[in-house]
Amino acid sequence: MNPDFSTSPAPLRLSVLDQSPVPLGRTPREALLHTIELARLADNLGYTRFWVSEHHNTNTLAGSAPEVLLARLGAETRRIRLGSGGVMLPHYAALKVAENFRLLETLYPGRIDLGIGRAPGTDRITAHALNPHNQFRDEDFAEQLMDLRAFLRDDVVADTIHAKVKAAPFADTVPEMWLLSSSGQSGLFAAHVGAAFSFAHFINPNGGPKMVQLYKERFRPSPELAAPQANVAIFVACADTESHARALADNLALQMLKLETGQFTPMEPLSQVNVGALSPDLQTRLAYHHTRIVSGTPDKVKAELIALADSYGVDEVVAVSIMHDYDDRLRSYQLLAEAFALNPVQQMLA
Repeated sequence: MNPDFSTSPAPLRLSVLDQSPVPLGRTPREALLHTIELARLADNLGYTRFWVSEHHNTNTLAGSAPEVLLARLGAETRRIRLGSGGVMLPHYAALKVAENFRLLETLYPGRIDLGIGRAPGTDRITAHALNPHNQFRDEDFAEQLMDLRAFLRDDVVADTIHAKVKAAPFADTVPEMWLLSSSGQSGLFAAHVGAAFSFAHFINPNGGPKMVQLYKERFRPSPELAAPQANVAIFVACADTESHARALADNLALQMLKLETGQFTPMEPLSQVNVGALSPDLQTRLAYHHTRIVSGTPDKVKAELIALADSYGVDEVVAVSIMHDYDDRLRSYQLLAEAFALNPVQQMLA
């Protein structure tokens, strides 16, 4: 049989993961107001999803409670999917997470993604303060995940808590469940429970395509998801000129280098950044952090994101943009939407 070439591949979908960064000279309130404005922009531009992250005990990121922020974002947007990127499940009871997101789904039906992570999202001391019983064991996470799935599905399991306790409110739809990973282990969990999978290339640029492929091979269909669904998240710095995009990417890579070396300070403005003064060893590490970033003018960024998606075998890329100047962040997402000719009307029909 001759192959059918009449159907063109699906266009690449773009989404946003926003971490509510607090750069030097700004406040957490300003950071959260920027996140709200950015969600409205992403909704209007035609992005598929808008996810917010969870971090604790840091002065550089303001998003500590994604479920609270999502309630506000739902009221500020019309059609874009909203979700957590992600809720760090080991900190919480599965029932409480299920109820938080069933409530969001009831408020904004068909628009809520429950992204689940198992990393601390902070240091171990803070993680212990959030949940003194957390031992960071795979088997504990797997048990929590099965409980969460049962609460979301209203499963009745004899001789367990699920025979007596249901997650409220009782609604006709449930949030879409995603597992997030930078190592691949959660991809196996996602495959086992029939959930979607997001790989954080912006955290770990190595081995992601193999992890996504393994997820697809081991995927078990579920009532919510008949076939595997995956995306990849990557830092993006898009600008009108190559030189400005490079400066933005250098500043982001430098921020990651600072965190790596124990300097937990807010991102500085471009005028204060001089990566050329770094030692040869630090220049090598800076180059490594650049592999976590796609940067350049719109055409260059578009080509690199398409190539990245192809290497992962996915049809969706989640862009993460952290910059000192909020206007640069807005412009990056605007240029990206223009480059891919995103259309919010088409998104509503998809």
